[in-house]
Amino acid sequence: MEYFINCNSSTLAPYTTPLDEVRAAHLYRRLGFSASAQTISDAVGQTAGALVDNLVDQALAAPTIPAPEWADWNNTNYPADDDLARQMRRAQIEDFTATYGNAIVDNELLDRMSFFWSNHFVTQLSTYNCPGFLYYYINCLQRNALGNFKTFTSEIGLTSAMLYYLDGVRNRGDNPNENYARELYELFTLGEGNNYTEEDIIQTAAAISGYTERGEEGCTQVTFDPTEFNTDNKTIFGQTGNWGYDDVIDILFDQRPDEIGWFICKKLYEYFVHPDSTNDDGGIAPQIIDGLAQTFISSGFEIAPVLRQLFKSQHFFDETAIGVIIKSPADLYFNLLKETGFTYDDITILNMIDSCALIGQEFFQPPEVEGWQRNRTWINTNFIIGRWLTAEFYLQRFYEDNPEQFRDLGLELSGNAGLNSNNPDEVAKPIIEKFVPKGLLTDADYERAYLAFRSDVDINYYEGGTTPSWTLLAWETGPSQVYLLLRHLSREPEFQLK
Repeated sequence: MEYFINCNSSTLAPYTTPLDEVRAAHLYRRLGFSASAQTISDAVGQTAGALVDNLVDQALAAPTIPAPEWADWNNTNYPADDDLARQMRRAQIEDFTATYGNAIVDNELLDRMSFFWSNHFVTQLSTYNCPGFLYYYINCLQRNALGNFKTFTSEIGLTSAMLYYLDGVRNRGDNPNENYARELYELFTLGEGNNYTEEDIIQTAAAISGYTERGEEGCTQVTFDPTEFNTDNKTIFGQTGNWGYDDVIDILFDQRPDEIGWFICKKLYEYFVHPDSTNDDGGIAPQIIDGLAQTFISSGFEIAPVLRQLFKSQHFFDETAIGVIIKSPADLYFNLLKETGFTYDDITILNMIDSCALIGQEFFQPPEVEGWQRNRTWINTNFIIGRWLTAEFYLQRFYEDNPEQFRDLGLELSGNAGLNSNNPDEVAKPIIEKFVPKGLLTDADYERAYLAFRSDVDINYYEGGTTPSWTLLAWETGPSQVYLLLRHLSREPEFQLK
């Protein structure tokens, strides 16, 4: 697949033109996991400023997933038999996975962001394998997803999931473990080698020691043990004192605001706008990131103002920003759910999450602390075949469950053409353009898609005469034609983009 060079020359000035269908769909594909035809239709004609403010406000006000009854369980709450206890934990994690999957589909920006942060503040479920730890980790991601990044950084480092994953539970004052201190700077706030030293890491590890109390019952939330804390003076970024955990966060954000601002805003830019922020071809992405970073720092590291500025900008809505990011596995399946509006249940969600793992994106289990590398890494020989086959599998399942929902989708997307036209190409085109960001590349690509759509209809039913004798509404093959068209599109390169 062609890799798109970033040639976007637009600025952060507000995009004031009323949204057309292409740009409304672009916003929803990036800001959430796409949207229904009706939602896109409702957005057409609105201004980006009003719509984005509404969507950000909704995300800020959205509730987090309620605590399950087992959120604070420890080993005494599980069966004494180890096999039974493991089965119960697996069932709890599966239930919570379905709950979080539904949240990702339903909650637009809130859980687009919580999912983004799960690939920034990375943990691996296999390290701790405790349902309660997983719940509180996701809860932290949701609560802070659009909030204050300094608060977020402080809170995520004290979740039991993170303390286990990056060895905080083994960071004792007389024998510091440097793992979390290193990743705090390298991956979470500053970027690799960006204005910190090995001595800063060593001193920071001593300052954040002591979060080692795990109880004796297993799955007990980790707490601070003052006897395990290093009470010596530490020097971090030139500041000396008997620093503890909170001091480390204060010193980091006081002494390195510019580095934090650039690192985080660059990551947001590459996730939401274009995977290439280097602009070797003359674009202005570095200036865009500078502008976002200024907003981030001046707001006291609030995330929401950065998102408002970015999503309202001419840069975000520039033609060159549309359809240039390769869908993640989660995008591939969840966008399909949102864009078709087909009926699904928790089993569908869990199956799709399992399919994500097959093609490189295992939920709660990024491959390494650097997270999924995204974009071009989603496409290789094995993964692209897996994407094709699994997309076809879900389309087939939806069709077997209820073929009429394909007719309904076709009618919703094609409008009057679906009711009255005797030209199937006129019916097919708006369906095609719903599922690819900027249409298909060539006329030949469209012709192949039209052939897929026509395949179940005898040519005599829609050729000749001025009175339509073929309509999507009336003809019995309507559902199968929409199904065959979607199956064809699922293998098109443009279908893999957002």
